[in-house]
Amino acid sequence: MTLAQYVLLPVSLGLCLYPYLGYPAVLKLLSLLRRSRSSSSASPRGAWPLISITIPVHNEAAVIAGTLECILELDYPPARRQILVVSDASSDGTDHIVAGFAARGVELVCLPERRGKTAAENAARPYLTGEVVINTDASVRIRPQAVKHLVAAFADPSVGVASGRDVSVANLNDGTNPGEQAYVGYEMWVRGLETRLFGIVGASGCLYAIRKDLHMRFVPEQLSRDFAAALTARECGLRAVSVPQALCFVPRSASLRQEYRRKVRTVTRGLSTLFYKRVLLNPARFGLFGWMLFSHKLCRWLAPWASLLLLASFAALAPVALWARAALCAAAALGGLAGLGWLWTEAKPMPRLIALPAYLVAGNVAVLHAWLRALGGELVPVWEPTRRGNSAAR
Repeated sequence: MTLAQYVLLPVSLGLCLYPYLGYPAVLKLLSLLRRSRSSSSASPRGAWPLISITIPVHNEAAVIAGTLECILELDYPPARRQILVVSDASSDGTDHIVAGFAARGVELVCLPERRGKTAAENAARPYLTGEVVINTDASVRIRPQAVKHLVAAFADPSVGVASGRDVSVANLNDGTNPGEQAYVGYEMWVRGLETRLFGIVGASGCLYAIRKDLHMRFVPEQLSRDFAAALTARECGLRAVSVPQALCFVPRSASLRQEYRRKVRTVTRGLSTLFYKRVLLNPARFGLFGWMLFSHKLCRWLAPWASLLLLASFAALAPVALWARAALCAAAALGGLAGLGWLWTEAKPMPRLIALPAYLVAGNVAVLHAWLRALGGELVPVWEPTRRGNSAAR
């Protein structure tokens, strides 16, 4: 009982709260104590640089035509851009649809066998002609001015990666989970704090730009390229920044189960990427960035384990402490709401009273699931795009 009260309880509670409350608070304080660093929003001197916009796809026949129409309408000089679609062995007619855009300057690379998103991005490298590479997904919509804002960030020579700002929006069928919207908004806020202090520790997979020389570096297929991009930039003495004006509209997952599967995949790949680049966690070599990477990524992924330890502490103290019994009851209620969210159908929107706790619980369980996969060597190199539906925003 003494151990639970004086050791397990404060340690587990601290590990649960630090990555979500303590870390942003320290970021805010440090940003006030030192000169703010942010990405430039000014236009580059002279002509806009050549860019390559890459879109890896797998069986995106339902949305790829609309995506390419939006890409072609981006506010960027057509003569200064390359649009390259990399088909990861699509079998649903995606390749035929993309080929229909060839006369409008869209290039297509078809891979003979399915190998995953990172493999598709690796395969695109020999075909890239731009000085800056813009990576995006088929399921999102980009604001027309977003690419110019990303490219303008490279006017600062210390910037190696520029990440867009995700905006979670409802699908057209509106069968969505608003808990995801709250989390995405929080994540973008934290990235803003990181950018003002030094730079972000991971780019948005939906939309980010990277200098070509960084992008050409090898990334193993089982890793996440968007996460690795920010880490590679730091290894080369450059920063990754969040560009709030570069808006990318991301349709929310249609159900909690779909979001759970996506979370397991992304965290599994994230853990593998962090282990591959673990040297960056050393603050003696990488200074402030090492602490930021530890706090934002590793501590956040350790928090679900801490929550289990916290529940065990409550259980140990419940026989003698009324507040511990109350905490267990609250946890049970939270789990009940999460169960309702898990069973919720896509036919109608989930009420926020259910959606927020359901997303919180499902997200933490997904991280635990990802840890078990990663520790067991069960990696997920093969990519399964999240079928989000069409974005309601343009």
